[in-house]
Amino acid sequence: MFLKEFIILISLGIEGTAEKTGVGIVDDEGNILSSVGNQLFPKEGGIHPREAAEHHAYWIPKLIPQAVEEAGIDLTDVDFISFSQGPGLGPALRTVATAARTLSLSLKIPIVGVNHCIGHVEIGKLDTGAINPVSLYVSGGNSQVIAFESGRYRIFGETLDIAVGNCFDHFGRETGLGHPGGPVIEKLALNGSYVDLPYSVKGMDFSFSGLLSAALRAFKRGVPIEDICFSLQETAFGMLVEVTERALAHTDKNEVLLCGGVSANSRLREMLKIMADEHYANFYMPNMKYCGDNGAMIAWLGQLTNKYFGTVDIKDTHIIQRYRTDEVDVPWVKDYKNKINLPSNILAKGAESDILEKSYLGEDAILKKRVPKSYRVKEIDNKIRKMRTKSESKLISDIKTCGVKSPVLFDVNLEDESILMEKIHGNLVKDIMDSLSSDDRFNLAKKIGYNIGLMHNKDIIHGDITSSNMMVDDEGNFVFLDFGLGSYSDLVEDKATDLLVLKKSFQSIDYEIANETFDWILDGYIGSYEDDLNKNMILNKIKEIESRGRYTH
Repeated sequence: MFLKEFIILISLGIEGTAEKTGVGIVDDEGNILSSVGNQLFPKEGGIHPREAAEHHAYWIPKLIPQAVEEAGIDLTDVDFISFSQGPGLGPALRTVATAARTLSLSLKIPIVGVNHCIGHVEIGKLDTGAINPVSLYVSGGNSQVIAFESGRYRIFGETLDIAVGNCFDHFGRETGLGHPGGPVIEKLALNGSYVDLPYSVKGMDFSFSGLLSAALRAFKRGVPIEDICFSLQETAFGMLVEVTERALAHTDKNEVLLCGGVSANSRLREMLKIMADEHYANFYMPNMKYCGDNGAMIAWLGQLTNKYFGTVDIKDTHIIQRYRTDEVDVPWVKDYKNKINLPSNILAKGAESDILEKSYLGEDAILKKRVPKSYRVKEIDNKIRKMRTKSESKLISDIKTCGVKSPVLFDVNLEDESILMEKIHGNLVKDIMDSLSSDDRFNLAKKIGYNIGLMHNKDIIHGDITSSNMMVDDEGNFVFLDFGLGSYSDLVEDKATDLLVLKKSFQSIDYEIANETFDWILDGYIGSYEDDLNKNMILNKIKEIESRGRYTH
């Protein structure tokens, strides 16, 4: 019998959102008493939801006594049950919920459902001591860049189509490497060389479907499998780390946390640590047994949830198959201002560039230098830096033909991928938005929307419209900065995505005013857009993209 010297609550957590069954026991002081599990390895093909559910139904009854024994307690010592409520495969979630309800009713103890994705972040923080990190969460069913803001974990970036783990697993199945594909790809990549594959980052989001298709085409052409695996891995991870870097630069946080099943990949860990070091941030990753899906993370998040919200009635334990990370209040997280301390010679450190103060013909100037990224292989890094330097210099000039203000371009050096331009004296929108009165915020929002509309009328896509890339100069003029991800496109999807990148950016500053501010921006946008049909298509596309619920298991 487990003797309690103090009143300590014990939570038993059950995980089963996809192919891994897990049971863990954690007390309310964060002591992980046990964590056991069993993974489904299909004989062929991928994970079938029905097979995953059957796997959970078989293993949960076996794992519960194993977890209790490992914890050194009796089952009657458990104070409440925690279970993964979503997101995940419907049949798998229902099996877990049924098991949790049965255990709750039979033991006559309370129950609480929790968000699987947040479980990964919280167990990572518990195990590593990270306080307020930017988290890269990567698994077979999810790929997200997450950070805390205004009472919730906000999704700064995510996949537009499939998750990185799904990409690797699909490639493994189609090429005969087996399932899961990630470990085999990692092993083969050690002996590979780079072949060109598409690198797709759109603002703060990434896309893997085009990369997967290109890798499969290369396989059919007879490109050596080691070279494809090397290039697939380097390209996918380069995209993930770049977006994490972008979120780190935008939030000014000084911690990076890697979590989720794909974090088992040593190359991804290496790349993310290099990036964190280059940004003077601390890198954290939990013990490998807590990276993949596990019961301990569910038990611990159950403890946090119970402390602030209590448990729930059995009738409220329905599953939520598309359970968004940003739908959950997390009052236990405090917004510590753990900002990066930069060296004195660097004015600012963006995701791509160091910004240095210079002088040009007696004028204050800024040198934007795209520094080499040590986490990317040279072939990818050189391609991206050169392409974006050329594109940005052209867009800085072209944007002025739309009637939109941007810095005056002084010089472009493609040898070291740098741009010398006018220094704009004023304030970043990020630094002033939440301090403005409602009327001033309304006027600024309308001005932002109007300028974006002018730009989109000429089919110019900024690609990274965030509150860090817009300024109000000392004369009150609105100024666009940083066209590194810019492009020319008449596609409605690209224009809608441009606007949604901005909406996410405002949500990261102050979620309470973000939606209202974005509505005002759309009012300004409508006022400047010449083509009514195209304008309405863009507004409808924004609603469609937001309703997609991007990730699924």
